Amino acid sequence: MAFAAAAAMALGLQAEVTLPQFYTDNMIVQRNATLTIPGTATPGANVTVKADWNKKAVATGKADAKGRFSLQIPTPEAGGPYTIVVSDGNGAPKVLSNVLSGEVWLCSGQSNMEFPVSGWGHVMGEDEVVATSINPAVRLLQIKKNISFSPLDDAEVNLGGWTEANPSAMNFSAIAYLFAKNLSDSLQVPVGVIDSSWGGTVAEAWTPYADIEPVPGFEKELATLKRSNFSAKGVEEEYRRQCVEWEKAFEKATINFDKAVMQTDSRWNKMPVPGEWENTVLPGFDGVVWAQYALNIPESAAGKPLKLHFGPVDNEDNTYFNGVQVGTKNGWSTPRTYTVPGELVKGGSNTITVRIIDFDGGGGFVGSPDMYYAEMADGTSIPLAGQWSYTVASKLSDLPPHPITPQGPNYPTMLYNAMINPLKTMPVKGVLWYQGCANVGRAEQYSPLFKNLIKAWRREWKNEKMPFYFVQLAGWLKPQVLQPDSEWAALRQAQADALELPGTGMAVAIDLGNPNDIHPTNKQEVARRLGLLAMNRTYGHKKVVDAAPVCSSVKAHGNKLKVKFSDKIVPKGGVLTGFIIAGADGKWAPATARPSGDNGVELSSPLVAAPVQVKYAWADHPFGSVYGTTGLPVAPFSAKSK
Repeated sequence: MAFAAAAAMALGLQAEVTLPQFYTDNMIVQRNATLTIPGTATPGANVTVKADWNKKAVATGKADAKGRFSLQIPTPEAGGPYTIVVSDGNGAPKVLSNVLSGEVWLCSGQSNMEFPVSGWGHVMGEDEVVATSINPAVRLLQIKKNISFSPLDDAEVNLGGWTEANPSAMNFSAIAYLFAKNLSDSLQVPVGVIDSSWGGTVAEAWTPYADIEPVPGFEKELATLKRSNFSAKGVEEEYRRQCVEWEKAFEKATINFDKAVMQTDSRWNKMPVPGEWENTVLPGFDGVVWAQYALNIPESAAGKPLKLHFGPVDNEDNTYFNGVQVGTKNGWSTPRTYTVPGELVKGGSNTITVRIIDFDGGGGFVGSPDMYYAEMADGTSIPLAGQWSYTVASKLSDLPPHPITPQGPNYPTMLYNAMINPLKTMPVKGVLWYQGCANVGRAEQYSPLFKNLIKAWRREWKNEKMPFYFVQLAGWLKPQVLQPDSEWAALRQAQADALELPGTGMAVAIDLGNPNDIHPTNKQEVARRLGLLAMNRTYGHKKVVDAAPVCSSVKAHGNKLKVKFSDKIVPKGGVLTGFIIAGADGKWAPATARPSGDNGVELSSPLVAAPVQVKYAWADHPFGSVYGTTGLPVAPFSAKSK
C-alpha cells in the first residue's frame, strides 16, 4: 500500500509538456534570430528543445517548482520543413512538425486590418484571391479576440493555430495575407503573418500601462486599474460607481417631457430610421438625442405582451413604451430586442420613446429596415422603419466624459495585455499597423500615444530598430473641397507625426477610400504599398520606390504661395486639385493651382490677398490629384510659409 501511494504521488508530479497556443505545427520562425520557447513541464524536470535544422539548435534547462521553463534556440536561414521536439523525459514529447524558417510579420489594428478576404463583404477580386490562395510557403496565424486587465503569457488562437494559406483559411486579414503572398513571391522565402486585430478599437487599448501614463487624458482609467490591482472585479465595481456619478451629471443636462405622449412642438423634427444620423440629419454630431415613434396596434393585440426589435443603436439606448422603460443596452454593433408587458399595450396609438447617447462617429439607429419591427403575441409583426420624430438634448462636449466600459475591448491596455504581450517570445521581422478611425476627434492625444505604442512594442521585442509600417487613414464620409477643421485630416497628421521615429514608414491610402464605406475593398493596393516599404527599407531593395514626393518648402510671394516638393510630381488627369490656402487671419479658400517647374505648384485665390499657409488633401474625404511618377499619392499635409 505504501509503495502504491508513493507511485501515485510520483505520477501526480508528472505533467504533459505544454507550449503557448501559438506554437503549433505549420509555424514559421523568424530566420537568423533567437527563438524563445516557453512552456510548462514536470516540476523540476530537465527539459530539452531540439530542432533538426542544425546541431546547434539544442537547448536544455530545468523546469521550476511550478513546472515553468523558457529555453532559446538559434534559427536558421530560410528553408524547411523542420521539426521541433520539446521533452522533459516524462511521457510523450511535444512535437511541432512542418515548421519553416523565413520572415515573420505581426499585423495589428482595427477593422481595416481585420477585414478578411472572405466573410465580411467583398474584397476586390475576392474570387481570384481565394482560388489562388493555396500556398505552403505562406503561413497564417490568427489570434483570437480576448481582453485582460493584466499582461498574459499565452494567447488564444483561431484556425487551430498556424496554417498553410488555403481557401478555407481566407477568413483571415486580407491585408496581412496579401502582404505575405507578395513578399514571399518577391523574396522567394517563406513568409508568416500574425493577425492580431480587432475592429472598432482604440490605440490606447493596444498600449502597455507604462506607455499610456505620460499621455494626458487617461488618468482616470489608469488610476482605476492601479487601485483595483489590475483585477476585473475591481475595475468593474469602480466603473459602476463612475456611471452613477455620470448619470447624475447627465440628468442635469437632458430635457424633460412626457415620454408617454408624442411630442409636436418646434424642437422636434423628422429623421429616417434606420440611418446613421451623421449621414442624414445631424452631420458631425455626438451627444444625446431623443427619438419617438407612434405605433398603431390593433384592438385584438391590446393587453398582450409584444417585443420591440431594433437593429444596432449607436452607442447606448434607453427605450420606453408608453412612458415606462422596457429596456436599455450599450453597444454600437448589437441589435436590440425588448419585451413590453401586456399591461402597457393598448389598442390604437402607442408611443415608443428612445433616448440615444452617441459617443463618437455614426450615431442613431443603424442596420437594415427589416431589423425594425414590433412582434405581436400572435406572431404577426408591424414595421418600425420609417420617419421618426427626434430632438437634440445635448452635445457630448456639454457633458463630462462617459466612463469607458471595462467589458469591451476599448479600455486602456486591455488588448495589449491579451493579444500582444504573449507574442513577444516569438521574434518578428516587423509590424504592420492599420488603426486610427476609433481615435478620430482626439488627434492631439493620438500623436504622442501612437509614438509611445511603437516605442513600447519595440522595447518588448528587444529591438529598437524593429520596422513599424502603418497605413494612413483612407478618405471617408462626404467628399469636400474645403474642410480645414476636418477631424479625420487631423488624425491623419497625427499618424504622420510618428514618421519622426526611425524605422517607421507610412503607406498613404487617401486615394483608396469610399465616401459610403469605412472599409474600402481595394486591400490589394494597401498591401502592395506596405510591401514597397518593406522591400525598400527592410530588405534593401533601394530601386523600389516606396513613397511619393513630400512638401519641402512653402514660400509666400505677394498674392501667391509657392510650394515645392522633394521630387517630380504628376497631376492625375492633368489637373492639380486638393489645395486650400489661407492668410494670417486663418480664413481658408480653395486654391487655383498651377505647375511651377517639375516639382513645384503655385497657388492663389481671389479670396485670399496674402496667403501664408496651405493644406493639401485636407478633409474627411478630400479631392487630391497629386502623385509621384510611380503612381503613389502625395500624403495630406499642412504647412506655413517660411
